[in-house]
Amino acid sequence: MDKRDRFAVNLRRARETAGISQEELAEMCEIHRTEVSLLERGGREPRLGTMVKLAVSLGTTAEALCSGIAWDPKARDYKITDPS
Repeated sequence: MDKRDRFAVNLRRARETAGISQEELAEMCEIHRTEVSLLERGGREPRLGTMVKLAVSLGTTAEALCSGIAWDPKARDYKITDPS
């Protein structure tokens, strides 16, 4: 699992917990539904502004959407963990 996949899992979980569809989330964030789909499949990494819109619309934080993603400066790589 890489950072995009970890974000995708977190985003999908937050959206499902909020009980809204991808289309509803996209409308709330003023982005296209296909963007939400790409983010939830790990096909795209979110821009900062998009991440903030998603977090606020879902009633969570950008930190929560990035849970399980950490930077390891010694290894110069991301460390992905299961935040559950």
